[in-house]
Amino acid sequence: MRSDDRILIQSTAGNRPMKRHHTARYYAHRVKESLTTRVSKLICTIFLFILFVLGLITFILWLSLRPHRPRFHIHEFSIPSFSQENGYANANIIFNVTARNSNPKVGFYYDAVQVALNYQEQNIGDMTLLFPFYQEPKNTIILAGNLGGAALKVTGERWQQIMADRTRGAVNFSLELSSSIRFKIFTWVSKRHKIHATCAVGVGLDGSILPTYKDKKCPVYFT
Repeated sequence: MRSDDRILIQSTAGNRPMKRHHTARYYAHRVKESLTTRVSKLICTIFLFILFVLGLITFILWLSLRPHRPRFHIHEFSIPSFSQENGYANANIIFNVTARNSNPKVGFYYDAVQVALNYQEQNIGDMTLLFPFYQEPKNTIILAGNLGGAALKVTGERWQQIMADRTRGAVNFSLELSSSIRFKIFTWVSKRHKIHATCAVGVGLDGSILPTYKDKKCPVYFT
């Protein structure tokens, strides 16, 4: 056997990773870090939950207290002297409009209500209907008036135009109501908002409101 035939065996013991032994202080630090992380996560979760609950409560209150604008309907409108050729001399226009507050928790403070009557987009009369008043929640107020005398500006020529429309079966007018309104929610009162309601109305041969206009909703807008 040849003397140089050798089997080399290399020990790998020196390449093995050495197992590290940590001190008690190291493990205490790791436990402290873990507890701090858990507490931080718990605080964040509680904070987010509180924000969610507050947001939900705010949203529910907003839905229940969100003010809805008043709703106006033309109920009655008539011109008793409509059948008279010179009826403009003693013309008298009687109207009745309802204002509905459908809010369960919101009231309305109204300033004086101004009324204007238009024919063919021209003003033919105006008056102040009411002094300032307060409308309770879930309440309907009747705004009734009598427009005549000096408040009604109808000339003989304008009356003839109205009579010409009458012969065709209907005369159309526009009754406009305007006021300044404030919203009241519990003890809080908003600033003033200018409100307008425009009621389209038509009368027949006898001067009474046509059925298609009776209790018709009047568009409302703010300025």
